[in-house]
Amino acid sequence: MSTPSIPHLSTLLPRGGTRTRGERGRARGGADSSSATSSDSPAEQAAQHDRTIQGTDNDAASSRASAVTLGYLSDPYALSFAPVPPPRRYPLINRGTYVRTTALDRLIHQFLSVSGKQGEKRQIISLGAGSDTRFFRLASQHPDLIYHELDFPTNTVAKIAKILSTGLLKTALQVASPDPSTIIIAESKDSLYSNSLNIHPLDLRLLSNPSTSPPLPNIDPKAPTLLLSECCLTYLPLPSANSILSHFLSTLLDQSTPAALLQYEPIKPLDSFGKTMTANLASRNIAMPSLHALPTLEAHRARLWSLGLAHTGARTVAHIYSASAPSAHSNTEDDDDASIETLNGRHSAGAEDEVWLSPAERARVERLEWLDEVEEWSLLAGHYCVVWGWRRGTVLDDNDVFGRAWGSVAGSWREEERKDDELHSVTSPTSQV
Repeated sequence: MSTPSIPHLSTLLPRGGTRTRGERGRARGGADSSSATSSDSPAEQAAQHDRTIQGTDNDAASSRASAVTLGYLSDPYALSFAPVPPPRRYPLINRGTYVRTTALDRLIHQFLSVSGKQGEKRQIISLGAGSDTRFFRLASQHPDLIYHELDFPTNTVAKIAKILSTGLLKTALQVASPDPSTIIIAESKDSLYSNSLNIHPLDLRLLSNPSTSPPLPNIDPKAPTLLLSECCLTYLPLPSANSILSHFLSTLLDQSTPAALLQYEPIKPLDSFGKTMTANLASRNIAMPSLHALPTLEAHRARLWSLGLAHTGARTVAHIYSASAPSAHSNTEDDDDASIETLNGRHSAGAEDEVWLSPAERARVERLEWLDEVEEWSLLAGHYCVVWGWRRGTVLDDNDVFGRAWGSVAGSWREEERKDDELHSVTSPTSQV
């Protein structure tokens, strides 16, 4: 499973549909899988589904490179994984790639930048990493970082080959792990292990069953750990996805270890746009079982709570892009967020900061390209979200890494979510007894 780009609206609507123009199916949920037919056996259809998911990473890399080339993002490593020259994506795609990357980067940098115990390592485990460049962007700034990537062997072979053949990537790895004897690459070239980057060739579904769970070398069970999943677990049934997460949180990590989950996911499958989106994907043999099981922001918060992550937050991509600072005269006693904070423990206490992008940064982005698909952008961005949750572990308050990193980021339930919760039969916090 590989990190996706936000698909263009035309991939989510019936063919020959609306006025939007452009690309064919993209990203993990949008790649064309029409070669799987109803006459295929269930096993053949499942295999084709897996190939579709595995084969979309090149498109994600191209979208990232497009955003970098046009000035949305700064990532010197992105072009290493993209075709030459990288294709130019439509403005709607570039903006979506920018918002997703910027939001996740913010939370990750806050986690890594909070001071901890002397010599304490920090650990990130990326599920379905594909060609993602985040390790290379972070390694030089955070020498105590242990980074793990899990993906299908097909994708890990391609990534390791690119690292070994690209001077920029190889140098970044050598800087992070200066002793070459600590970098171990399998003869099959599908795995790489070191004291900094670890690439595991793995079908994540193997982790949902304790009896089939393979070992994952170099996981530090005591290091504060962030699990990262970008539109990955949504392709699995919710029980399987939860079992995978529980395996990390309860088996591979000590129960006392501070841990968190950060996700980028689609939501709202039952409104008009969501129905069209899921029907279009189903016609291409693409299923997202967890999308229907976790259809709203509040459903995601509740899921994290059930996994033992007592502090949670969630916001749509649309909100992240457009949110502005609250007015100076707002009464916090009457604020919906402030009142919801006290309803149950799974909402981040004291969350205040709704601003993800400064007005100046948003203006800079909007000067890069003219986006005439404003309505389409609003629809699409409203159907993707960033979700985060954490547990303190058994640390003292001053060592609550994630609480200090994310405690001021507003992510609790808002009144504007009620309509979506009602449509998708999700209980809103104000309705809970």
